[in-house]
Amino acid sequence: MLKRLRQALRIGNIDARKGNTIVINAEKLERRVALLEDGVLEEYEVEREGDVNIVGSIFKGRVKNIEPGLKAMFVDIGMEKNAFLHFWDAIPAALDNGLEEIQRQGRSKKKGRPKKITSKDIPNLYPAGSELVIQVSKGPIGNKGPRVTTNVSLPGRYLVLTPFADQFGISRKIEDPQERTRLRRIMQRMAVPEGMGIIMRTVAIGKRARHFIRDLAMLLEQWEEVEEIRDDNPAPIRIFEEPKLIERTARDFLTEEIDQVVCDDQETTEEIKQVAEKISRRAKRQVHHLQTQQPLFDQLGVQKQIDEAFHRQVWLPCGGYIVIDETEALISIDVNTGRNRGGRDVDRMILETNVEAAHETARQLRLRNVGGLVVVDFIDMRHRRDQQTVYRAMKDRLRRDRAKTQVLQISAVGLMEMTRQRLNESLRETLLEPCTYCAGRGKIKTTMTMSVEIQRELNTVLSTHREEVGDVIVVVNPDVLNRFKSEDASILMELERSHNGRLIFRSDPGLHRERYDIIDAQTEKSLIPG
Repeated sequence: MLKRLRQALRIGNIDARKGNTIVINAEKLERRVALLEDGVLEEYEVEREGDVNIVGSIFKGRVKNIEPGLKAMFVDIGMEKNAFLHFWDAIPAALDNGLEEIQRQGRSKKKGRPKKITSKDIPNLYPAGSELVIQVSKGPIGNKGPRVTTNVSLPGRYLVLTPFADQFGISRKIEDPQERTRLRRIMQRMAVPEGMGIIMRTVAIGKRARHFIRDLAMLLEQWEEVEEIRDDNPAPIRIFEEPKLIERTARDFLTEEIDQVVCDDQETTEEIKQVAEKISRRAKRQVHHLQTQQPLFDQLGVQKQIDEAFHRQVWLPCGGYIVIDETEALISIDVNTGRNRGGRDVDRMILETNVEAAHETARQLRLRNVGGLVVVDFIDMRHRRDQQTVYRAMKDRLRRDRAKTQVLQISAVGLMEMTRQRLNESLRETLLEPCTYCAGRGKIKTTMTMSVEIQRELNTVLSTHREEVGDVIVVVNPDVLNRFKSEDASILMELERSHNGRLIFRSDPGLHRERYDIIDAQTEKSLIPG
C-alpha cells in the first residue's frame, strides 16, 4: 500500500515524496490547491465557479442600525445580509499578541494625545446613516452575515500595511534573535507615510531591505487605488477585493520552503509564473506544468489522501484512530487505541496514541477548515508528564496553522479544550449539503421502529373506522415490508383477525423508509389524518 503511494507521488522529474510541494488542479468549474509535506497532505483549498470569498475584502459601508444590547451595529455593504460590526471591532486595535511592537525613531509626537476611544463612544462616532471603511474579518456562515472591523490591513508578500494604525511589528514566529535585530534595523529605515504602519510577516526571514522597499511601494500604490475608489463612489461599495485562490496561493505559500509547484493547466501555470517572477527567479523555476492522462490529484496520490482525511473515522500510524464530529459551534474529537495494543507497557502505548492523535487533530483542523470550540477527548493518562508531552505536541503542531488558535491544558478528565479562528464555512459545508433522505440527522429509523409505529397507527385507524372500513391497503418501503413478512408476520396476522377485513401490504420502492400510508381499499382514500 505504502509502496503504491510512493510510486504515485513520483512522475518523471516531479517527486512529491520529499520536501514541500504545491499541487494545483485547475478546471472550468473548480480550482483546487493541495500542500504536501514529504508526500503528506497538510492543507487543501477549493474554489468553485461563482464562489464569492469576501474575507479580507474592504468595503465602504453605511450604518443601518445600532443595537446597544448587542453592543454592535449592522452595516450595509451591498450584500444580501448586512455586516455585523461589534463595538470592540470598531475601536482602534492594540498590536496583536503574536507580534513584537517596534518603536520607530523620528516619528513626530502628536501634541495633546487624543482621548482614548472606548466602546461607549462608538454609537456617537458612527451614528445610523454614517459611512465608514470596514474590512471583512469573517465570512457569512449559515444564517449569519459577515463580521467586519474598522482595523483595516492590506497584506503584501513580506509586509502587511495598516493604513489607519501607526504601529510597527514583527511576527513572533521569527524566533532567531539576530534575525529579529536585523529586521528591526531595516524597519527603522523604511519610509512609511505618517499615520500608517507595517508588520513584517514570517516570510521576511532572510530577505534584503530591497524586497521590503519594493513590497511597501506596491502596497502604498494599491492603497492609493483603494482611496480613489472610496472617494469617488457612494456607499455601499467594495473598494478592495482579496485575490482569488491561485493568486492568493502564490502570495501566501510560494516561499523559500516550497520546493516545487505542479499545475495541470498551462494558462494557470503561466499566471503563477508571472506572480512568482515578482518574488524571485528561483520561485519561477519551481513552477511546472504537468499534463497527465489521469487527473493530476489521482496521479500524485493526493485524491486518495483527501478521501481518507474527510472520513468521520481517521486512522493513526500506530493503529489507533480518532473520530471527528462537526456541529455548528463545536468540534468533538474522540481518541481510541483501536488496533494499538502496545504490549505490556500500557502507559507508553496510550502516550504514543495520544501524541499521534494530537498531530492528526491539528492537521485535520487545517484540512477541513473547521473552527470554533474544539474539544479533544484523549485516552486517560496517569502521569502529568505524559499530559504535558501531549499538550506540547499539540502546541508545536499548531504552529503551522495560519488561523489563530488557543489551547488549554488537559483537564482532570482527559479533555483538551481549544479554539480555532473561523473565517469561512468549513470544507464540509462548502462541498456537502444535508442528506435529503435523513434530513441531515445522519441516521434513519430502523425497520423495527417503523414496524412499531405502523402497527400503532393501524390499531388507531382500525379502532376509529371499525364499522365503515373493510379491506385496508398498507403502503410501505420494501425494507419495512421485508420485516413484516419475517419477524412481525404473526403479529400482523393477529391484528388482521381482530379486524373485519383484510390487511393488504404493498411496497413502494420510491417511498422513504420513514413514510407510509393506510388506504381504504374501497374508496382509495387515505385513513391517516392530515
